[in-house]
Parts: sequence; C-alpha cells; structure tokens
Amino acid sequence: MIVFASVPPPRASASFERLRSYLTARAALTPAEIDFVRGLFAPRHLVKGEVLQRAGEPARLMVFVAKGCLRSYVIDEEGKVHIVGFAPEDWWLSDSAPYLEKGPGTLFIDAVEASDVMVTDHASHQRMVDEIPSLAAAYQIGLQRLAAARDKRIISSLTASAQDRYLEFVDRYPTLIRRVPLRMLASYLGMTPETLSRVRKKLSTRRPGAIS
Repeated sequence: MIVFASVPPPRASASFERLRSYLTARAALTPAEIDFVRGLFAPRHLVKGEVLQRAGEPARLMVFVAKGCLRSYVIDEEGKVHIVGFAPEDWWLSDSAPYLEKGPGTLFIDAVEASDVMVTDHASHQRMVDEIPSLAAAYQIGLQRLAAARDKRIISSLTASAQDRYLEFVDRYPTLIRRVPLRMLASYLGMTPETLSRVRKKLSTRRPGAIS
C-alpha cells in the first residue's frame, strides 16, 4: 500500500466519500466491503502543477479524482508535450500497460488545478476487484467503455476535422472547457493553439455553450 503525507481529516473524509459514492452507484457494497476499500486507498492533495508520476519511474499508481483535474502526457525528443488524457472529478487515471508488462512508466501525470485524489497501487486495486465480485463486474464494464472511447479517439484523430474533434471534446468533458488552458486543450486535440482559436471563433455564433 502506498502511503503519502497526511491530509487534513475533513479533506480526506470528503475525498473518500466521493469515492464511496462513485463505487456504490455502480455496485452494491456492504459496510464491511466499504471498510475494506477504505484501507486500500490513501488521500492526497495536489497543488496546481504538482507531478504525481514521471515517465521512467515505476508505474505504481491508480488514481481516483475526488476534486480537481489531472492530466497524463508524454514529452517527445524535442521537448514537446503531447497530452494523452484528462481526468476531472469521478475519473480514474493510471499508467497500466507498463505495470502489466513489468516496465517503467511511459506517462507523466500532474495536476491541472489543485486536486484532491484517492490513490492506491495496482496490486491493492487488484485485491479490491478480486475480493468484491460486484466491483469486478463494474470494473469490467468500465474497461470495455474505456477501450471503446480510446478506439473512437484514434479514429477521430485520423479522420475528423479540427472542429469535430473539438466538439467531441465538449461532449466528452463538458465541465472542462472553462478549466483547461487552451494550450493544453490544443495539445490533446492534436492541433496548434492558433487552429483551436479559429475553431472556437467559428463556433462562437453557432454553439455559444461550446466555448463558454
């Protein structure tokens, strides 16, 4: 189990309550099972910009976002940042493939804004899934949805226009348009900030909510 510096009790309690609500909305859990889950996670507060994982380090973490927003990204040989994904409230974020392959992490993970998260390691998460069958079923459904979303994004990046990619982001992350810096959004969408600005300007008279 990963242990971090202590978090003030009210903040830690609120973070676990968010996790509990997320899990119990997807699976029926007994009080004993909830206590078991509590013992597998540690609360952590991240200040804006704080790095939770660096590429090349062991890929140990499974992170549930209770408040705030994280991002995962890679940095190419020229130092350019390519954002892989965002994780706002009630989203999970991890670097699972290297863990399964027993290799170093490939992703950087940091906080887009001040965030409260619940953190566990892959082994503890697997214990949770193994010992609580209802969560195992919910987790499997989540993996299927994640795979479908990733396939859709790959297809979109290959075939969709810049405008369509932006609108898909609005649909997928409706709360983030006002929270994510435009340079990060442009990186995620695979376009320059200038192109993104043109897209937003074009849409401003058609779908005001898409740029608010």
